[in-house]
Amino acid sequence: MTKHHSPLIRLHANDNVLVAKAALSLGQDLPEIGTRARAQVPPGHKIASRRIVSGERILKYDTVIGVAARDIEAGDYVHSHNLELVDFERDPGFGLDVRPVDYLPEAQRATFMGFVRPDGRVGTRNFIGILSSVNCSATVIRNIAAWFTPERMAAFPNVDGVVAFAQTSGCGMSSPSEHFDVLRRTLAGYARHPNLAGVLIVGLGCERNQVSSLVESQGLQESKLMRTLVMQEVGGTRATIAAGVAAIEEMLPEANAARRQPVSASHLKIGLECGGSDGFSGITANPALGAAMDILVRHGGTAILSETPEIHGVEYMLTRRAVTPEVGQKLLDRLAWWERYTQGHNAQFNGVVGHGNQAGGLANIFEKSLGSAMKGGTTPLQAVYEYAEEIDKAGFVFMDSPGYDPVASTGQIASGANLICFTTGRGSMFGSKPAPTIKLASNTPMFKRLEEDMDINCGLIIDGELTVAQMGEKIFEHILRAASGHPTKSEALGLGDNEFVPWHMGIVS
Repeated sequence: MTKHHSPLIRLHANDNVLVAKAALSLGQDLPEIGTRARAQVPPGHKIASRRIVSGERILKYDTVIGVAARDIEAGDYVHSHNLELVDFERDPGFGLDVRPVDYLPEAQRATFMGFVRPDGRVGTRNFIGILSSVNCSATVIRNIAAWFTPERMAAFPNVDGVVAFAQTSGCGMSSPSEHFDVLRRTLAGYARHPNLAGVLIVGLGCERNQVSSLVESQGLQESKLMRTLVMQEVGGTRATIAAGVAAIEEMLPEANAARRQPVSASHLKIGLECGGSDGFSGITANPALGAAMDILVRHGGTAILSETPEIHGVEYMLTRRAVTPEVGQKLLDRLAWWERYTQGHNAQFNGVVGHGNQAGGLANIFEKSLGSAMKGGTTPLQAVYEYAEEIDKAGFVFMDSPGYDPVASTGQIASGANLICFTTGRGSMFGSKPAPTIKLASNTPMFKRLEEDMDINCGLIIDGELTVAQMGEKIFEHILRAASGHPTKSEALGLGDNEFVPWHMGIVS
């Protein structure tokens, strides 16, 4: 990077665009490139460092983000008006960048205060969860959860709350189908999540996603802390609410008996998310989170990158780190699936990023992907999983998902993530249960404006106060505190009850 007093940031010596640290005015002198700004340029957006001829590749971080749609002069503003997305051949280079991880010995690994479950898995929170097999039981589970007010929960100080995970599917869908399998896998992932001390599953009775076959097909075991109710059998809405309240009242004393104890950071599984990204996300928050994940992996933990459309164009950055060609090919297979899935649609995978991304300085999906992929750090890619599939390997892994944040995070939590780290440049107001979300701001002005929602200000990197590596250390320390029970900003605001959004991928009939 250039020195922090410059108004421009050079990310790589080979780049032909620079990033504006602050707003540039028309005619502003730019001695670094020997010319004046030929346009007003918002912060986080790009400016040409030299003349770029029509059709020439535009490089950011020494990576192709498109080609010049016309001749561009030094000092010109470079964005979607003169930068064209053109797909190009990319060598997957399976395994070429794999570097062995310098794992810390067990005795030197960091610890946090977690809830150790009977099966040995570790939770960062201690909720009781209520799941609906179908939309038709959503009102019932919300009413059951609503019964457990802060006043009633005061007698159970070690329980973080009773939370309803209502969903809008479960019937009117093709079964068997990929959509049906994904829904069941997601529900089961929550039912066995280590952040839930107890679980109640409520169905209607006539839906395709029958509670009994859901439980049987997913290998769930009914017990005192894993109950089921079916409305048509229990006696309807009011009777099921009463039965659900009674069932959870029986679970609460045992859930409240759980105590935090010191455990290794190797038990941490972190879902990596970004939303409302801007031109600074790939310079500050995403690489800093990647640095924190490199630390976590050295301590034996697991980092879960997702949002498959948001690695499109830079997937080779991951396939070159795949531990085997099979792992790398599985990632390419998921991208090929997405190409078929989105064919003919004006979707992010096909190049069009959201309004906030555009306004924040990201011209297309390749540029967004470049920053997004950095969240995963630099360690080897150990495995690739399908949506909500249980993650059984430690280290850096990938789980297939859409880029839509609630859907991606829901899949990560179902796969076993016990904490979410969420980077944002525009300011996403996101939270999740039962795994809490830590939000990382990419720039100081947004952090100050939205400080009630943001946990960490990665804008200190742009401000010249911290390096990416130093910020990574701070993020890792914050993760340990949050995992030990320190409330995140989104928890303090009560977010998380409406962010359970399983992936709807099939027809509705």
